[in-house]
Amino acid sequence: MASIGTKTYDSTAPLNVSFIGLGVMGFPMAGHLAQAGHAVRVYNRTPSKARDWVQEFGGSHAPTPREAVQDADMVFLCVGNDDDLRSVVLGADGALAGMKPGSLLVDHTTASAKVARELHAAAQDQEVAFIDAPVSGGQAGAVNGVLTVMCGGDADAFERMKPVAQAYSRAVTLLGEPGAGQLAKMVNQICIAGLVQGLSEGIAFGQKAGLDMKLVLDVISKGAAQSWQMENRGATMVDGQFDFGFAVDWMRKDLGLVLDESRNNGARLPVTALVDQFYADVQQMGGSRWDTSSLIKRLG
Repeated sequence: MASIGTKTYDSTAPLNVSFIGLGVMGFPMAGHLAQAGHAVRVYNRTPSKARDWVQEFGGSHAPTPREAVQDADMVFLCVGNDDDLRSVVLGADGALAGMKPGSLLVDHTTASAKVARELHAAAQDQEVAFIDAPVSGGQAGAVNGVLTVMCGGDADAFERMKPVAQAYSRAVTLLGEPGAGQLAKMVNQICIAGLVQGLSEGIAFGQKAGLDMKLVLDVISKGAAQSWQMENRGATMVDGQFDFGFAVDWMRKDLGLVLDESRNNGARLPVTALVDQFYADVQQMGGSRWDTSSLIKRLG
């Protein structure tokens, strides 16, 4: 029935679930919820994607977020940025206008900690619980149901959402108060940015030195230089292939959130700021939709 990866689902009582946002992440995530036995109603700003999802996984779709969440026990969001979140959550046609008291709103968007706290407060006013829950693992992680979910919010709400979110996750962890999930995702992106730049420079250096870089990467990946980026992107970087999911435009959006937050909390991020500008160079080269490993293109 589905083009998502094989997944063994934990026993969870079926719920009425809504999923808002069917991009490269949300589409398979919502699919896992349907395959886990939940009754899923979806909404997407491009209605054809919602129709495609229903054709593949069953369930139903609705023309507005408010209508999509009618009678939902749990509502999941996965959209683009802070403004997208506000547009689908707040207002007369937003999700909160249609959610019943006692239900739970879970946001998987990578967004600011500020908007997470804002939506948490708005949800409280409607007697709705809220968890900010950005994910890591990329499109492949969503398809295969092995995402890492970083959560902020109340412990009781987290315990309600955790077994449901495990349909598409391998780790779901509460990290603190509202906004803590978004802050943890920022840490994740800081670490990735530095790793990808270091890997890019290492490969570029080795190529200039005349080394067989696939062989070198195979050797050093067994030692202290090992990383997910090296094992999953090293060989494709050598081959000049950059169509493996998370795009440069999205990374720059995320790093913008990081740098904004650092100005608020006083953190010094010289390498992150530099890599952000390197990604701007990649955009200028026409690489906005290349994946993040395309940093190496600057060094060619």
